[in-house]
Amino acid sequence: MSDAIDTDAAWAAFASRDRGADGRFVVAVRTTGIYCRPSCPARHPRRENVSFYPAPDQARAAGYRACMRCRPDEIARDRLAVARALTLLDTAEVPPPLEELAATVGYAPHHFHRLFKRATGVTPAAYARGLKASRATEALAAGASVTTAIYEGGYSAPSRFYDHAVPRLGMSPSAWSRGGAGVTIRWTIAPTSLGPLLVAATDRGICRLAFDTGPDDLDRLFPQAQIIPGDAALTHLAQEVVALVESPARDHNLPLDVRGTAFQEAIWQALRTIPPGETRSYADLAALAGRPGAVRAAGSACGANHVPILIPCHRVTRSDGATGGYAFGPERKQALLAREKDTPPPAPHRATDPARRP
Repeated sequence: MSDAIDTDAAWAAFASRDRGADGRFVVAVRTTGIYCRPSCPARHPRRENVSFYPAPDQARAAGYRACMRCRPDEIARDRLAVARALTLLDTAEVPPPLEELAATVGYAPHHFHRLFKRATGVTPAAYARGLKASRATEALAAGASVTTAIYEGGYSAPSRFYDHAVPRLGMSPSAWSRGGAGVTIRWTIAPTSLGPLLVAATDRGICRLAFDTGPDDLDRLFPQAQIIPGDAALTHLAQEVVALVESPARDHNLPLDVRGTAFQEAIWQALRTIPPGETRSYADLAALAGRPGAVRAAGSACGANHVPILIPCHRVTRSDGATGGYAFGPERKQALLAREKDTPPPAPHRATDPARRP
């Protein structure tokens, strides 16, 4: 048994049948000689009869066999299949249809469709569309023409690009290639118990949340956009955001205007599947997005999240249980998690209000 496993936390996950712990370790039961997923629905043994192993092969080496009810060995197989499918989609000039993709990785189409969505947060077709849009976005950001971007993205016709990519970008392709030219972004500074919060939005939704900063932050992200003070509609939107800062476990359906690569969007979708009050490691997050080996990239995707709290990157910690990085300081990260768990938060660092524009 590995010393790296926190046995108290592992037992708590096993006792609550936490699906989020599946793949992080297996549970070996001495009285039956089997090992299970943490979420196994079978009746629980006594704790003194349980051991925890980081991986199925270590449990097998210790003489245990896989549970036939929860089938813990299939987790690794499922993840390898999703990872292989992602590679196929990433490298294919024309994305294969679901039936072909599933057959290549050895699964029935309907089962693999559910498996892929559970692992990445999106369907294979949605992932492929996001990949096309991301390639087009990268071409536009590099200064390419819209026509070139359509070609680089792999769209069969301009109409397909405007149907799929333009709504996802939030602003027109030409505006995106010029740093937001022609787009109006409204901003306000909202007071919260964790310090002043910049709230900015386009006509489509919230595009930026940031503590301890002012509209200069928007100049950096959108150098060609029109940045103006917010109106009454933004004030109302900001009040809803503040309510989420004070009670981050609440559900919300606030409109967002965010964009990223296909991998970043898979990570952001995975972040939104983490239940309030719970945490996952960066390794867990990478696995949820179907890229078990992309731990560092998962951390970078968290750092590229422009709307923290709404996309809850504060729910990701290091594998050793440490708080880990957070763009707005570990105290705020701890405070948000504490509020979700309904425990007294640590006193946050209170920063002075950033300078506003006249």
